[in-house]
Amino acid sequence: MIFNTAYNDNVLQGGSDPPAGDVIYSFLPTITFDQTTARQHLGLLLSPGFTIYQHSSSLNAADLNFALNYQYRLTQHTTVSLNDSFQKSSNVFNQSYPFSGATISGSSQSLPPGVIAPYASQLSNTANGGVSYQFGYNSMAGASGIITESNYPNPVQAAGLYNSNSGGGSAFYNQRLSNAQYIGLTYQYLRSQGDPVDPQTNPTSAQSEVQTQTLLPFYTVYLNPTFSLSFSGGPQYYSATQPPSPSVHAWFPSAMASVGWQTIHTNLVASYSRTITAAVGLPGAFNSNNANASARWQATRAWNLGGAASYSINKNVTPLFPASNPGGHSISGSVTVQYSLSEHLKTELGYTHLHQSYSGISAISTVPNTNREFISISYQFTRPVGR
Repeated sequence: MIFNTAYNDNVLQGGSDPPAGDVIYSFLPTITFDQTTARQHLGLLLSPGFTIYQHSSSLNAADLNFALNYQYRLTQHTTVSLNDSFQKSSNVFNQSYPFSGATISGSSQSLPPGVIAPYASQLSNTANGGVSYQFGYNSMAGASGIITESNYPNPVQAAGLYNSNSGGGSAFYNQRLSNAQYIGLTYQYLRSQGDPVDPQTNPTSAQSEVQTQTLLPFYTVYLNPTFSLSFSGGPQYYSATQPPSPSVHAWFPSAMASVGWQTIHTNLVASYSRTITAAVGLPGAFNSNNANASARWQATRAWNLGGAASYSINKNVTPLFPASNPGGHSISGSVTVQYSLSEHLKTELGYTHLHQSYSGISAISTVPNTNREFISISYQFTRPVGR
């Protein structure tokens, strides 16, 4: 159970009125279930949320998070996994690091962040499934598929933005060269569509579609058991359409680099990615460059310090599309201090800053900066439910 109270200096983004601050109270109960047998692993998470604004009562909302993770070991060397995550949210800040996309070194590239409407109601769902096969002591291959959807049910709160849905698949091959070195190859296909949140206010906007195919060789090295580096890069082909404009297609060099450092008391992850994407809440395709970093340090047995930073810049590569947006950039950062009052009870203080610069997006262009100070108290316990 988490109780969170925060002060935000800009809760009415997108309106014509000047910035307005407010105190926000959030109640976030969470129930998780985890079961492991010889061949199966099942995980469930259910977290309803209730957010109350002291003055801006029209923003009061009930949220919901649901996640299902299932793994089944078909044979000694073959594993099938299924995952689904649904989220109904009204406040993107109800997370410790809401804008950090730093991935663990050596992991596959994730979709870069896009335009954020912090206090807009949003429905999103991600479903994926995959199979992995270890056919040798040092060799593994696999394939997976993914479907995602993101919608803003209230057009007033997300004026100028686009709903999106995407689907695709990927295949990989990994080879361990030694105890400290890995190489591999990943192929990924992704098809994304975008529709204006409010077609009536965007009469010239039509549905846009972007397809990408990416081939990424990668290399990961562990300089020591706690420090790793990973590099990947390769060709990416993209095609984008939005009637009545002619389609756009070209080749593009895609790349990613990441670093991870983990000790008993310290964890640091940083990454950089460069890719063509449609996942920015705007029509068309964008050249997206993203840098992320997050760190956590356990100063003492009771005190933990954390921080995260993110920078992304998106440049439009389809400028002739109707209602084309040139793109923009965003900068965010968070710092937190956590103190454990007991084994089950913790409290946390934090500060978050978000800056976004995207011209023509009324949901954020009027007041691009948001500052938030918060304190939260959480109580957690676990109980066995059977053998």
